Amino acid sequence: MPTLVVAGHGMVAHRLVEAVRAEDPSGTWHIVVLSEEPRPAYDRVALTSYVDTWDPASLALPGSDYADDSFVDLRLGELAVSVDRAAKTVTTASGAVVAYDALVLATGSRPFVPPVPGHDLPGCFVYRTIEDLDAIRAAAIDKPGRGRRSAVVIGGGLLGLEAAKALRDMGLSPHVVEMAPRLMPLQVDEGGGSLLRRLITNLDVTVHTGTSTDAIEADGSRLLAKLGNGTELDVDLVVFSAGVRPRDDLARRSGLDVGPRGGVLTDLSCRTSDPAIYAIGECAAVDGRVYGIVAPGYAMAEIVAAQLTGGAGEFPEPDTSTKLKLMGVDVASFGDAHAATEGALEVAVNDAVAGTYKKLVVTDDGKTLLGGVLVGDATEYNTLRALVGRPLPAEPGAILAPAGGGAAVGVDALPDTAQICSCNAVSKGAITNAIHEEGCDTVPKLKACTRAGTACGSCVPLLSKLLSAAGVEQSKAVCEHFPQSRAELFEIVQATRITTFSELISRYGSGSGCAICKPAVASILATLGNGHVLGGEQMTLQDTNDRYLANLQRNGTYSVVPRIPGGEITPDKLIVIGEVARDFGLYTKITGGQRIDLFGATVDQLPLIWRRLVDAGFESGHAYGKALRTVKSCVGSTWCRYGVQDSVGLAIELELRYRGLRSPHKLKSAVSGCARECAEARSKDFGIIATENGWNLYVGGNGGTAPRHADLLVSDVDTETLIRTIDRFLMFYVRTADRLQRTAPWIEEMEGGLDHLRAVIVDDSLGICEDLDAAMAKHVDNYADEWKGVLEDPEKLARFTSFVNAPGTPDPAISFRSEREQKVPVMLGVPEVRR
Repeated sequence: MPTLVVAGHGMVAHRLVEAVRAEDPSGTWHIVVLSEEPRPAYDRVALTSYVDTWDPASLALPGSDYADDSFVDLRLGELAVSVDRAAKTVTTASGAVVAYDALVLATGSRPFVPPVPGHDLPGCFVYRTIEDLDAIRAAAIDKPGRGRRSAVVIGGGLLGLEAAKALRDMGLSPHVVEMAPRLMPLQVDEGGGSLLRRLITNLDVTVHTGTSTDAIEADGSRLLAKLGNGTELDVDLVVFSAGVRPRDDLARRSGLDVGPRGGVLTDLSCRTSDPAIYAIGECAAVDGRVYGIVAPGYAMAEIVAAQLTGGAGEFPEPDTSTKLKLMGVDVASFGDAHAATEGALEVAVNDAVAGTYKKLVVTDDGKTLLGGVLVGDATEYNTLRALVGRPLPAEPGAILAPAGGGAAVGVDALPDTAQICSCNAVSKGAITNAIHEEGCDTVPKLKACTRAGTACGSCVPLLSKLLSAAGVEQSKAVCEHFPQSRAELFEIVQATRITTFSELISRYGSGSGCAICKPAVASILATLGNGHVLGGEQMTLQDTNDRYLANLQRNGTYSVVPRIPGGEITPDKLIVIGEVARDFGLYTKITGGQRIDLFGATVDQLPLIWRRLVDAGFESGHAYGKALRTVKSCVGSTWCRYGVQDSVGLAIELELRYRGLRSPHKLKSAVSGCARECAEARSKDFGIIATENGWNLYVGGNGGTAPRHADLLVSDVDTETLIRTIDRFLMFYVRTADRLQRTAPWIEEMEGGLDHLRAVIVDDSLGICEDLDAAMAKHVDNYADEWKGVLEDPEKLARFTSFVNAPGTPDPAISFRSEREQKVPVMLGVPEVRR
């Protein structure tokens, strides 16, 4: 049996092994994989997410240990150090000698560390592997009394911003230094880079562009980074993330040809100057060019696998398009993003208010798409990328800013040859064939059949659109226990007046329910006024937060958030909050929604805390529930010289009106007293901005992982009309939205979008406005504070104990330490990191 030796075990090497085994299931090749790292291949593209869990298993690639494959011999911690081409053997660092019939070099790349004086001082790191992040984490551990620690990242490209995010998530204040005049200079242009800098700066990252790092010096226990523009940064650690260089040292020692700028030189079949040796991934210079992203590496792996199993193939023109989410900011570039093609024209839309920049590069006649850049909103990336080199279905300006705010380019505009998944080179034709010929009627089936969406996942939304375009009805079932959608379940409960989950599932579902359908039904029952959320069977339906009417924190304690309508509070109530926080030893923080959050309460303390708060006139702020959170406000015409309406008064009225309204997802609102928009109303689910003539109502704004500005629904309306319109908007949303669907995607997916919504709740096109008005009036009339209800019911109170068999006993797993004169949690077994 011939032996294939693979030197390296990263993502591309794993793809090679997968491809060879898929084409050679009978095991013609015995495969030996020499892995320098102590663990099997993992998702290095998602390395930054390691900070979220500190669990290496979260990055593991499926099947990369080959535990069930007797034809693959994975040798961890075995670095290939030399190749004897004449004898066809590879020697490892441990002295093992492995004979090969074919050798594939997949040694990847190494971080580039500029020759800055002091680059090798303690506290300087690179950002490439899990071990690198573990080392950075150890150095980032808090030192008592030092205050918030800081770091500098050398390099403002993709990897540099990824490193900055990781440092910020570890609790450090990061600086980013980039020699180019803008961030991510390879991916975005000047306009996109300018917006990207503003968005990144708003996320507490300090950016220094157009300057070098001249030296790094020891400064006591810290480091001093001296920049070329004279700035000196006093930091705790330095991370070099200034790009990568191909690891071609093994090839050089073996006498193989290398490219003039590094990399193992190969032809288009990925074969090196030795016909028995191939090179793939970041160590390879295919036809003289090195590629530093995963998609071309996967293509190389497939080409080599085909040749090893009797086929043939040549490296195609690679797709170097990139779509990223950096600290919550969408960034994408595709095709000729910098308009390098002769005669290319650029069409750009820069919306500073919405925080988006979109540019298309087209041919000189404006008819063919060559490339583009998207910053802030990359929703149309997949469709536009697939159109590169093809005629545009509309004028470039109409594509960038379509009338009505909808998408101008749909999947129908894509030809069958358009590439949907660039990572795995899957075309639209292959996907539609899988739908029609292979019976793939779900996204998971398409993934399994075509491999589309199994790498970076950015094309998954397009798979759903292709299914819909092919006439495949997408299931809207809440879960396996209910075939109905959430909106259908709402109608059933409303029509039948069912008041319990058990009756609903026995009549309209199957099984005993799950963690998906139970909270959804609980929300519906609460919306329709079926008693206290912790009453009777309702209690068993709630998730952890609703079960204890408080937000569970990472150390097992809970937070307490009393409602402060509109952010207005009397001195007496402030004193009560301060006394409660002091007496129970709670950490206190002002929230972004103008409330005071009290952290660190144990389960058994919650009733004691709320007894004092309720007696002082406070009520639940519903920070734990899928309900209205806050209605934020500026001071409006009461105090501000620019204010034209009473924003505080309206905010209080709205918050008291909609408090406790259970909904598919959380709801946030704000009222600004003038067009200066100090309350940030356009980032809310429903936001109000005062005008000289009344109020403008905006709907469908969301923060979170996919920020979106709200759209104008009605303008210059009086207060009565405004409130009636909001009533209808909220009740229509509560009745028709999907489970855990926020208002922004609800409107976006609504047929007819904002125009349809306006027709329904303003023009009463469906004749349901009277019913919506009555439903909201019923909610307002029947509102009761949930915590007051708990305090008045001994049975409900009995649930609030850490240990059922030992009431009042503190949980020994919960401990605290002091920071900035407040207590913060100590996580057992986890190094302390200042956040």
